[in-house]
Amino acid sequence: MTEIVKVKSGSILEDKEGYSRIVAVGDWIFMSLTAGRDYKTRAMPDTAVEQARQAMKNVEGALESVGASLADVVRRRIFIPRQEDVSDVMAYMGEKFRGIDPASCVSCGPLGGPEYLFEIEITAYRGAGAQPAKQISISL
Repeated sequence: MTEIVKVKSGSILEDKEGYSRIVAVGDWIFMSLTAGRDYKTRAMPDTAVEQARQAMKNVEGALESVGASLADVVRRRIFIPRQEDVSDVMAYMGEKFRGIDPASCVSCGPLGGPEYLFEIEITAYRGAGAQPAKQISISL
């Protein structure tokens, strides 16, 4: 039987809206859209890059709770509502994910409120980072 683990992170919306920060089904880990809010203090930075930094702290803590790490990320979806923030935020994302190189999507559209300047959704596979990866370069 496959173990299913559901992780709550302290966001008040998780209970209000009926979702989990992470649902792990065996080694597959699905993370909900994660904002740059400190869930203990409820504080949220004023810039997109600082929100990205806090969101990544949230992501890393949630992954650790199920025995995984950023190295296990196979897909990321990034949401940055203001196009003028994309370059700086994606430079930071490059720092965090360089060498992991998951599949990626970046979208610029409105989020749940004007204070949200960054959100990220993660799919990971526990142990993926410890496996050898074959790199293939193609020309499309």
